[in-house]
Amino acid sequence: MRHRLLQQFDLFDPAQASPDAPPRSPRRFVHGSASFSYELQRATRRSVGIRIDDAGVHVSAPRWVSVGQVEQVLADKADWVLRQLQLREQRLHEQQRLRIDWNDGASLPYLGGRLLLRLGQPVRRATLRDDAGELLLPLAAGSAVQLLREHTEAWMREQARGLFAQRAREFAERLGVEVRSVGLSSARTRWGSASADGRIRLHWRLLHFAPDIIEYVIAHEVAHLREMNHGPRFWAAVSEVYPAWREARAALRKSVLPPW
Repeated sequence: MRHRLLQQFDLFDPAQASPDAPPRSPRRFVHGSASFSYELQRATRRSVGIRIDDAGVHVSAPRWVSVGQVEQVLADKADWVLRQLQLREQRLHEQQRLRIDWNDGASLPYLGGRLLLRLGQPVRRATLRDDAGELLLPLAAGSAVQLLREHTEAWMREQARGLFAQRAREFAERLGVEVRSVGLSSARTRWGSASADGRIRLHWRLLHFAPDIIEYVIAHEVAHLREMNHGPRFWAAVSEVYPAWREARAALRKSVLPPW
């Protein structure tokens, strides 16, 4: 049975969890020098799954699998779990470092650099002073945080629409495919998506990242209009329009969005 469980190990898919199986109280796993808490949830699935997020370690297991068998899987995967927990801590620290202090003079990550948000300026709409690295907002000093966030998001979405559409159509022309539309997304788990009918959606907060990362994500989704898979021909299409995709993908995996 243990051999079967290890062969079927995969990453947890929340969609497979049974809706009537509430999370249990955290358990403590100790194996040699490895020690961590985890939450066990019974689910309709054939294997033991492990998911690690900002709330900790979550294990989803079939009802017929004993706690001892679950912990044997954890023992076999303990090094991986500990590495992921360490990465999680690093990510949380980075998020705190990037946290935006929503007031006049706040620093906003933008295209790999920083913009200072300026209030109380004589402008009727959000205006970028690129030479000074400032975004002037048509708000009085001391405006509510929510209002400041809304104006900043509206401006970023406007910039994203223009930049994403331009680059997507340039890449599409080089690949000989057609982009019917480029929309914005706020998805929690993906940076972009593409459908066979030529529609592309890209996360507007990609604008926080450096241009090479943005270019990679756009090239990735446009390449799907030629190959709706991740096979060799797909990656050849990505390379055709963005040869440095490997470096950009590695940078994206390490990138952290600032909390809003």
